[in-house]
Amino acid sequence: MQIEHKVIFYPVGNGDTSQIILNNGRRILMDYRHQKKGENTSEPVIDLKTRLKKELDDADRDYFDVVAFTHADDDHICGSTEFFELEFATKYQGNGRIKISELWVPAAMLLEKTDNDHRSDEFVILRQEARHRLLEGEGIRVFSKPSELTDWLSPKLKERGESSNARDHLFVDAGTLVPTFSLFKDGVEFFCHSPFIKHCAGGDIVRNQASLIFNIRFNADDNIYDYLAVGDADSCDLDDIVSITKYHQNDDRLAWDLFNIPHHCSYKALNAQDKGVDETDPTPLVQELLEMGKADAYLVSSSHPIRDDKDSYRQVQPPHIQAYNTYNKYLKKIKGRKFLVTMQEPNEQKPEPLTFEVTSGGISFIRTTNIGAPSLITSVPPRAGNDDTRIF
Repeated sequence: MQIEHKVIFYPVGNGDTSQIILNNGRRILMDYRHQKKGENTSEPVIDLKTRLKKELDDADRDYFDVVAFTHADDDHICGSTEFFELEFATKYQGNGRIKISELWVPAAMLLEKTDNDHRSDEFVILRQEARHRLLEGEGIRVFSKPSELTDWLSPKLKERGESSNARDHLFVDAGTLVPTFSLFKDGVEFFCHSPFIKHCAGGDIVRNQASLIFNIRFNADDNIYDYLAVGDADSCDLDDIVSITKYHQNDDRLAWDLFNIPHHCSYKALNAQDKGVDETDPTPLVQELLEMGKADAYLVSSSHPIRDDKDSYRQVQPPHIQAYNTYNKYLKKIKGRKFLVTMQEPNEQKPEPLTFEVTSGGISFIRTTNIGAPSLITSVPPRAGNDDTRIF
């Protein structure tokens, strides 16, 4: 039977929520942004809470195998403490909350400081959950291990009668694979590009710099496809990733068939210093990353609609049309397939989740023909030895 994995991007405005559903049924949710206005059916933003619960109900599940928060900005965690069951306090348990088998967080989320006026903020609640799971020694992966975190953790482990390295197996360093998944067993592996220790060290944490960035590699019947999942990184962060990855001769981890572009199509991911007039000229290393895209690749912007008009060229907040033009230029250069915007498919009035299937024939975009219609049109790029003739 043909192997089939799925990657789904949800229309949450300028924010992020995506899900990977593996052929073996395991589910990985990356970020969560539920907005109350989405519960109004006249709003284009998705009712994320209802949608995800229905998907889980249909699969006879009440949990995700992994929930990864790339960083603690509100547009990546909004509503999460009302949706998920948290283990550190009974007030966040029961009542239909969705369970998390394994929580993935950057080390920065455990280190962020706050004052008394912000104790109820969601990032603080998630920090408590992450710290609790780390101390309990299960149900978590922490990405990067700066000395500040060790300084916090070691005395607490000593109080429990445990050695200072008793939790080392729960930490994941940049440049390594996450042990939770296996390319052979699960058909997927996660190569951690970031964060680096320097992103979390020194006490001055910049969330976007310290966010999770992965090369996600799929195996479908011995055919390999790469998905680049990037949080809100800017060009300096991407420059570091490209440079370090090449230095360690892991160039293949920069290649992509699917690229969730950074920070809602912000120009700063291409060149933090210069938006440009019509296009953003990428830094040399970011240009290399764009050129690592494979033929028939897809770009996804998890963002508001991107319009080509005068106002868009003056727009301060992302998405930026200058960045959009640059991405499209390089997509054409590599003979890529399509650039898709989450809040524009199939239209701006009622966008639907973008669904990609990963099979032996490639990564294919599944397009809804019209709102409410069950039929689908499948876009599968022609590949050598592939006689697939389905319609685009």
